[in-house]
Amino acid sequence: MGVFLTEEKKKSIFKTYGGDEKNTGHTEAQIALLHEKVKVLSDHLRRNQKDNHCRKNLLTLVGKRKRLLRYLADNDIERYRELIAELGIRK
Repeated sequence: MGVFLTEEKKKSIFKTYGGDEKNTGHTEAQIALLHEKVKVLSDHLRRNQKDNHCRKNLLTLVGKRKRLLRYLADNDIERYRELIAELGIRK
């Protein structure tokens, strides 16, 4: 499968959602990064249905994103609602 995202794409995600390129620990930035990885893997799996290794990685990333979203919802419901609306994540 190779590299999920380029360094430039990651930096732009962290700058948009974390406030700074180096703020990789911000919850919204982590969720946005996982969301981009999920989109890439989903596209890959549409073309390669029998790639079970990739399917397991996709499920792992979705689980991580779900846990981070639950954490964000428990701590700040307004930021949670803004983020899922901005990313287009249905809940």
